[in-house]
Order: sequence, then C-alpha cells, then structure tokens
Amino acid sequence: MSIPSQYDVVIVGAGVVGASLGATFGRQGRKVLLIERDCTEPDRIVGELLQPGGVKALEKLGLRHCLEGIDSINVVGYSIFYHGENVSIPYASDPNAPEKTLEGRSFHHGRFVTNLREAAKNSMNVTVLEATVNEVISDKTTGRVLGVRCTHKKTEQAEFYYGALTVVADGTFSKFRRDYISTPVQIRSHFVGIVLKDAVMPSPSHGHVILGNHAPILVYQIGTHETRMLVDVQGKLPSATNGDLKRRLEDVVTHSLPACLLPSFKTALATERLRSMPNSYLPPSANDTHGLLLLGDAYNMRHPLTGGGMTVGLNDVVLISQLLSPSRVSSLDDTNLVVAKLNEFYWKRKNLSTVINILAQALYSLFAADDIRLKTLQKGCFRYFQRGGIYVSEPIGLLSGILPVPFILISHFFNVALYSIYGLFKDASWSQYPAVTWESVCVFWKACEVVLPVMWSEWK
Repeated sequence: MSIPSQYDVVIVGAGVVGASLGATFGRQGRKVLLIERDCTEPDRIVGELLQPGGVKALEKLGLRHCLEGIDSINVVGYSIFYHGENVSIPYASDPNAPEKTLEGRSFHHGRFVTNLREAAKNSMNVTVLEATVNEVISDKTTGRVLGVRCTHKKTEQAEFYYGALTVVADGTFSKFRRDYISTPVQIRSHFVGIVLKDAVMPSPSHGHVILGNHAPILVYQIGTHETRMLVDVQGKLPSATNGDLKRRLEDVVTHSLPACLLPSFKTALATERLRSMPNSYLPPSANDTHGLLLLGDAYNMRHPLTGGGMTVGLNDVVLISQLLSPSRVSSLDDTNLVVAKLNEFYWKRKNLSTVINILAQALYSLFAADDIRLKTLQKGCFRYFQRGGIYVSEPIGLLSGILPVPFILISHFFNVALYSIYGLFKDASWSQYPAVTWESVCVFWKACEVVLPVMWSEWK
C-alpha cells in the first residue's frame, strides 16, 4: 500500500503517550501517521501501575477499554512497611461518586501498550508505520519542523514524511530530545526488576513500599500469577554477569521483606532474569519550536517511585487534544496559533505535573534516606501517615493524580518536617533540648534542600 507523505500530525513513538495521542487526534478528524520502530509487544519493568488520575484520563480519551483483557489488577491503595511496622493508605472516594472508592490498575506494560496501539490502528484517519526515525527535518531558514526521515523496517528504504505538526514521544531514551531541550537528564539510581510467581501478598490489591536501612523496594501485582518487585539501587549498578547484582539484592531484600513474600522472592532470585532501568528526572520545558511538540518521557520525567509517569502523560494527551482540537485550531499549519496553544499547555499542565513530579522526587529523597536528618524526616513521614484521616487522604489524593493542588502538597510536606521535629523533642529529655533545638533547625533546612530545588525546576 502506498503511504501518503503529507499528514496533519506525524508522531514519533507509539508508546502509552504516542498511541493514545494518535488515536485521539484520529478521532478528531486529523490525518495521523504513527511511527514505531518495533511494533512487537514491549517488555519493560516500569510503567506497570496506573494511578486513578490516569484511569480517569483514559476515560476522557475513550480508551478505558484498553485496560481490559490484559489480566490487569485492581489497585485500591498503598501499604507502607517501615522497619516491621505497617500503615495502609487507601485511595480516596471518587469526587463524582462519593459512594465509590477510586481505583488504579497494574498490569504488564507491554499488554497495555499493545491495546493502545490497536486502538490507534482501529481509529479513523490513523496510519501506523513500523520504521526507524533517523532525523527530524526542519526548514533551514525558518527553523520550523516539517516532518521526519525514516527507514522502513521491512524494506529498509528511506522515506520522508511531512506533517503540519511533528510530535516526538520516543520515551526515556529519546533520540531527539537533546536537539530541543538543553536541560540534562538527572539519574540518581536504578530500579532492578524481578518477577515473583504466585507470591502471597501482605495486602492484596495494594502497591507495597518497603522501607528500611536501604533504598525503597516496591512490590505490586501485574497479573493473577505475577508480581513485580523493584529494588532501588543507588550509585553504580553492580554487575549482573558475575553475580554481584544478585548478591546485592539478596543482602538488601531478604532481611526487609514481609515473611509471606520471602519464598517467592528466593525462587525468583534463583530462576528469573534480573533487569534494570535508570530512574530519571527531567523538568518540563516550554515547547516553542514551530511545527514540533515533545510529549511523554521525551519531555518530562520523574522518579518512578510513585508511579505517576503514565498519569502525567495521559493527562497531557487529554489537555493537548483539547487545546489543539479542530474547534480551536482549524489548521495545524497555523504554527503561530499552535505555538500559542503549546504555551497555554505548558502552564495549564503545571498543577498536576508539578504535584506528581515534586512528590516523586521529594518522597524518593526521604524513602532513600542516606543521612541522619533525612532518616528523621523519613520516620516523621511514616508517623504522619499513621495519624490517618486528612494526613493520608490528601497525600494519597496528590499521589494518585486526583488532587492537583501544589499548595496542599507543600503544606503537607512542611507539616511532615514539623511533625518530625516534634518527634525529636518528644523523645528527648529537658537537658537535651538545646542540642535538639539545633538539630531541629538542621532537619528543617534539610527538608528545604529536598523540596525547594525541585519546586524551582518545575515552576521556573
């Protein structure tokens, strides 16, 4: 079949964001070319838990059905383990139906992406092409992006495809990001992933966060018989080939896991392949290149500890499809109007993306505490959650993408800092108060060091 070379939208990457955007633009009547290097089912160890805010976004896009038929697991909240203690943090009630509890989903990433790609293929006006994009083409005089040059997977022929708007959504390891974003990607650690078979979950239908004298461990089901474990490893990743990585996991995990998970973990460690993924942070930048839009992990990343990446990405698709809908932008060739809408997008997305990004980075700093003051904040955070009520309902609303209010996030974060300081005084004698007072100042300053740089990166 001959594929025309002129489109309204050319999308590079058919992952969660690219496929859902292609399906949505196609339904709006835009002529879409969706390009993916390899259309076989992806196999990743992250992007497996979708928060309720992401489920809501799928509903708005008419794509909720993509969660079905993939053996996905209903998720109703989190369970946090801290040195043998445990606190449950359930999702809040649905604001539109108070009698119902909000629900997330966890699943095999590749199965979900495959369903999204099928939805795109089945949408009117969408052509899916399996090819490698080699170059984003720009007008040498004006700088406007015109389309892409790519090589077909089967024929290995080079072709040019032009579009009024080119969307780069090629993921964490984006090939084209550096050409348009000068901010470097920060990598603080790696997640090492392993699959447990028929694990006995301490809190079924919950995501589990295990804290101790180590970086955080995440455990959540991705299918009826499979459970994902992610172990955060800071610094240089030990070698998997000589057994160092396996020994590292054995040392860290064995003494921290709830007893019911130990048998399946030991079996998996002996039989399953260990895989790793960098945990990256990239604050958002303005999309101001005419003819170009960056989206998804190519545009904005946060530590995956809180599982917020897909929720941010899908809500971005909702927002951009509204701002660039044919009723607002009749022709995407009107690049001045498109850039104005992209500037509007940059600011309108901030409430949700800022909350999720700051929460991810700040909680990671606390949960991976590597000095005494961060450990004080970590303990204070856990004790804060133990209070229940608004002390968990609002934080989980922020984390789940349902409560996109930055002020509430900042107020809770500094309340945690003050509660941590209260704990210092509570555990001290009168004679220790002068030293504790100085330590309290240091703890509060450490809290500022954790959250203020991320706030600045997100809002500048």
